[in-house]
Amino acid sequence: MRTTTLHTVAAATAAVFVLASCSSEDGGGGSAASGELSGEGTGDSCTIEAEVPLGAVLSLTGAAASYGESQQRGLELAAKELAEKGGITYDLTIEDDQTDPRQGITLFDQFVNDGVSLIIGPTLSNAAVQSDPIAQEGGVPVLGISNTAAGITDIGDYIFRDSLTEQAVIPQTIAKATEEFGLEKVVVMYSNDDAFTESGFEAFEGALEDEGVEIADTLTFSKADTDFRALLTEAQGAEPDALVVSGLIEAAIPLVTQARELGIDVPIIGGNGFNNPRLMADAGEAAEGVVVGAAWNSASDNPENQAFLEAFQAEYDAAPDQFAAQAYTGLMLIDEAIRSECAADRESLKTALGELEDVPTVLGEFSIDENRDAVHPAVVQVVQDGKFAVLE
Repeated sequence: MRTTTLHTVAAATAAVFVLASCSSEDGGGGSAASGELSGEGTGDSCTIEAEVPLGAVLSLTGAAASYGESQQRGLELAAKELAEKGGITYDLTIEDDQTDPRQGITLFDQFVNDGVSLIIGPTLSNAAVQSDPIAQEGGVPVLGISNTAAGITDIGDYIFRDSLTEQAVIPQTIAKATEEFGLEKVVVMYSNDDAFTESGFEAFEGALEDEGVEIADTLTFSKADTDFRALLTEAQGAEPDALVVSGLIEAAIPLVTQARELGIDVPIIGGNGFNNPRLMADAGEAAEGVVVGAAWNSASDNPENQAFLEAFQAEYDAAPDQFAAQAYTGLMLIDEAIRSECAADRESLKTALGELEDVPTVLGEFSIDENRDAVHPAVVQVVQDGKFAVLE
């Protein structure tokens, strides 16, 4: 196992950004005592002398690696920009949970004991369900940057997220799709061995009922499945107006491709797991017309998003996706919370995160509600000409 440590070091006259790798036995640089994590001033004038230790648990290998790699890039870009801002020094250690909840548990326990002020992640909701209780028990705030399953923040009052829940996005998606395509009858498909996709299914089921759309059949699969021809043939027999699918990107790509190969030409409506450029890159023409609800769209013209798009492209010679945008926003929100009281100990940060309101971000105007969930605009997207566009 490797640990990626990002030290964002800022002074009044210079900023240094160092990316280093060290083995987990090195401990990632230690932590400051809570009494040292208070400074002077507030907002942009805040100065904290001690390093602020943060941990991040991402899926950099395994089935969810494409999401985790985007998140790492978003965090690295935010760290670089905060180094240039000055006043606060962030020591951010990024660890790979290998898309294995058991590894996530180990890493959360490590970060709690290492004295970090906050933990970012993990990438998947089913990992959060198992690892977040460790942070809650240890009194360490957690900011989920892609956990959309229902009930995550119910784990406890130290658990926050900047990712909109499926329950916040999917009803808007179904309402828009019903209006656009005149949906009357659909087939729902989902992987029933993952907390995130199960939560997505429940949100789809409720939203379809609210819109008066009949569910002709509900078909389940495993998140490890790649051959969907038998299920798709069964779905085709129901003559639905659309397929509604809650699955991760590894399932989304072959499912969409095989559906079109079988001559299924009705709209395919996906959950948050479809929010990945790999859908278009790997499914190609088959992805055209796929509808996905999202927390972010690159076409947003708010100034924070435009600056983010430009900076990300310059840094990585690639366009960001939603997972990069949410990760970038996450670190910026942590910085906003710390600067509000110029304090970065666990209790101060927990309080400040809960008080975030109307913060201008890449995702739009952002607030945390009384349940420690994200509040900001959602968007319904459709794949057009190989990229996501807003479904008007």
